[in-house]
Amino acid sequence: MRALKAILVASVLMPAAHAGAADLEVTHWWTSGGEAAAVKELAKAFDATGNKWVDGAIAGSGGTARPIMISRITGGDPMGATQFNHGRQAEELVQSGLMRDLTAVAEKEKWKEIIKPASLLDSCTIDGKIYCAPVNIHSWQWLWLSNAAFKTAGVPVPKNWNEFVAAAPALEKAGIVPLAVGGQPWQTSGAFNVLMVAIAGKDVFQKVFGEKDEDVAAGPEIGKVFKAADDARRMSKGSNVQDWNQATNMVITAKAGGQIMGDWAQGEFALAGQKAGTDYTCLPGLGVNEVISTDGDAFYFPVLKDAEKSKAQEVLASTIVSPKVQVAFNLKKGSLPIRGDIDLSAANDCMKKGLDILAKGNVVRSVNQLLSADSAKQLEDLFSEFFANPSMTPDAAQKRFADIIASAD
Repeated sequence: MRALKAILVASVLMPAAHAGAADLEVTHWWTSGGEAAAVKELAKAFDATGNKWVDGAIAGSGGTARPIMISRITGGDPMGATQFNHGRQAEELVQSGLMRDLTAVAEKEKWKEIIKPASLLDSCTIDGKIYCAPVNIHSWQWLWLSNAAFKTAGVPVPKNWNEFVAAAPALEKAGIVPLAVGGQPWQTSGAFNVLMVAIAGKDVFQKVFGEKDEDVAAGPEIGKVFKAADDARRMSKGSNVQDWNQATNMVITAKAGGQIMGDWAQGEFALAGQKAGTDYTCLPGLGVNEVISTDGDAFYFPVLKDAEKSKAQEVLASTIVSPKVQVAFNLKKGSLPIRGDIDLSAANDCMKKGLDILAKGNVVRSVNQLLSADSAKQLEDLFSEFFANPSMTPDAAQKRFADIIASAD
């Protein structure tokens, strides 16, 4: 009843339909089943304002989609709105004057008061002006486990990363791949960053990525992380899939024991009709260190010459942040809302774990927020090579890692 009341109240706060409505092309990389269901909630809400969401989905991942999006904007063919991860991915576009300043909308709707944590809006802010509308909080720090796979293997469902590694031989004996990892570089890079927070802790994570401390990057704590990454590399042998949602499906179908992936994986479990705590288990911080990152998605709005489309951009920004849309979208997406004033009692067990960690303030800023796109890409290339090449030793990989951190910006 509380949730229903919250949604009814929120619906009153939805942006009203505007005269002079327009069609607005929105580009994004949400193409898996769970993601597509969440996008429909955004489109439905925007269409209800009298405008029209023209879907511009780009298949693949952010690494595939972003260059296409950037090329269109810089080439004079901008879309009405585009997804990026809030952080530094759109920094050069903003500095080149190609993205709209949303400060007036943000101030009118008091985004600084309602968007939590503050780092989300800080990541949209350059030289005191706000350039994006955050839509969710996505945390990478999750280990998703198939309860059925461990039952087949005859071992208990692990409670942490160490137990998971110890269970790997039993899974392999049962013909189950212990750890599903897709072939896209961002997946291996993300998995390493999750291991880093879980095993080395928040302070080390901040010193390396926030302070660019080369000595810490080359030190023993990061050495432990590379040892864990070596375990992950060994456990993922035989995944033989490319896309992240294909790896998630291996967990759903009990062909794999687990997957390190962000909370967007929940959308796939939900679409498959699986229930958290019954069919699958989620371990935030890999069950070792319950910390989540305040990463996520945001929409940026390229500068347009068309006055009606420009007005529709403001309506879309307002719609994205509105309470009703935050509830509907994030329940489908598996992510956490960017507002601290809505009731998510309908959330499943895993979402509630994330909300609890967020409420306690056990968070780190994401790599996208701490590193430039160029530095992040160098690390992505390193981890892609490390996972693909068993002959690269953890020590050799750590040396290259420290070198990249030394020159990172």
